[in-house]
Amino acid sequence: MRNPRIYSAQPLQADCSIELSENAANHVGRVLRMRPSEPLVLFNGQGGAWQGTVESVSKKSVTVYLESFIEGDAQSPLTIELGQTLSRGERMDYAIQKATEAGVTAITPLWSERCEVKLNAERLDKRVKHWQQVAISACEQCGRNIVPTIHTPVKLEDWLTTRGTELNFVLHHRTREKLSGFAQPESVSLLIGPEGGLTAQEIELAEGHRFNPLALGPRVLRTETAPVVAITLMQYLWGDY
Repeated sequence: MRNPRIYSAQPLQADCSIELSENAANHVGRVLRMRPSEPLVLFNGQGGAWQGTVESVSKKSVTVYLESFIEGDAQSPLTIELGQTLSRGERMDYAIQKATEAGVTAITPLWSERCEVKLNAERLDKRVKHWQQVAISACEQCGRNIVPTIHTPVKLEDWLTTRGTELNFVLHHRTREKLSGFAQPESVSLLIGPEGGLTAQEIELAEGHRFNPLALGPRVLRTETAPVVAITLMQYLWGDY
């Protein structure tokens, strides 16, 4: 029997009935078409999850009885903060979705010199909310109970100055440095450039802020593929893969 995982941003506790939030109720009732007595798991991003059972379903609401607490978050011991330069179309969605599945801790969209994405304040706010929902959906699928934070986009140079991680990398193909040459850290920042790549000046700026140049082999990766490959390798070397 299926036991879907649903995110609901509200207080949760065992041995009680709750009415799901509008978004969660819509997903359970209309998308999944769940019926009373069917099981599901709820989590709210605060850690852990709750095994529950659907009590009632109507056109506008869903009530769930929460039976017991489920410990565990599927959280990596390695903190990975991703600075992902904004990209067009669905590329940004893909990068956020797959980075979340791979175990990223936080994602900051970045403006860079070759970034071609233009957003006014209203559209930007909508995109950030959309990207956070992409991360939530990825957590529902992959079993994570703590949702990565999607920060408001900032300029690349501003992000560089706020790094407090132990080890930092700027990914580009004009170097031969590999991950295997570094000692195991507890936290990492990873900078990914746009579709046209980072400029030489931006790479130099990153290196001036203690970012190590990093290459992932002889092939040039797309902007949405690069973070997935890099995070996967970091998880293999230093995380929980």
